Amino acid sequence: MRASITALAWFSLVTLAGCERPSHPGGAVPRAGHVFIVTEENHDYASVIGSSSMPYLNTLAQQYGVATQYYANTHPSIGNYFMLATGQIITNDDSYATIVTADNVVRRLLAAGHTWKSYAEDLPSVGYTGPDVGGYARKHNVFALLSDVANDSVQRRNLVPFTQFATDLANDALPDYANIVPNLCNDAHDCSLATADTWLQNNIAPLLASAWIVVSSKATVQYQSTALYQHQSTLRLTLEALGMAQFPGAAAAAPAMAEFFTP
Repeated sequence: MRASITALAWFSLVTLAGCERPSHPGGAVPRAGHVFIVTEENHDYASVIGSSSMPYLNTLAQQYGVATQYYANTHPSIGNYFMLATGQIITNDDSYATIVTADNVVRRLLAAGHTWKSYAEDLPSVGYTGPDVGGYARKHNVFALLSDVANDSVQRRNLVPFTQFATDLANDALPDYANIVPNLCNDAHDCSLATADTWLQNNIAPLLASAWIVVSSKATVQYQSTALYQHQSTLRLTLEALGMAQFPGAAAAAPAMAEFFTP
């Protein structure tokens, strides 16, 4: 799988939003009050960027930026989601159910005093860490397998159904870090690109249009990068944007994505 837009689609969409503050010393990624990451999948760059089936995503790609040489780390899905959360592949077994104790994004967020939630479409209940149900796939929501979440009753409550997202947006109650997990149809795993694009327009456009949210003005518009990136760079970017200078796993040595932002 290849592709990313910055504003970023793996087709992951990463949005940096909120009040901007100076980045940490030596950093070129602007500080953001909120980071949102949405992951779609199972289609390559050529089938997504420029596709008439995804007019909304392509509008964002044209308005913000595209990493034209962005590649997944492994196959099948689960190892890529673990890389985005831990900086490690951990496993390539989509049925993996073992609690992961490796350093991870939640551990780093909590240590730095940040709030987080994982909004998963079709999650049957708040705090659910069990196996797949209907359109919900745990392999796409690996936060449920992180020890910092699964073994902590307070943190488990940050695993919420996606229906909570609209409520939090309306009430200006969004966390600093939001992981957004569409169901197996709306993430393009089982359904068409057009279906995924409609879902993005219906659910992400209101976020970008909200009075509470301002997309980072530091994002370089209409930018195309030819640098090689993988998921560890996205993990690094999301934490850098929240002011952190230490990163889990491969994110520690990953190429920074500062080129997507103006000084």
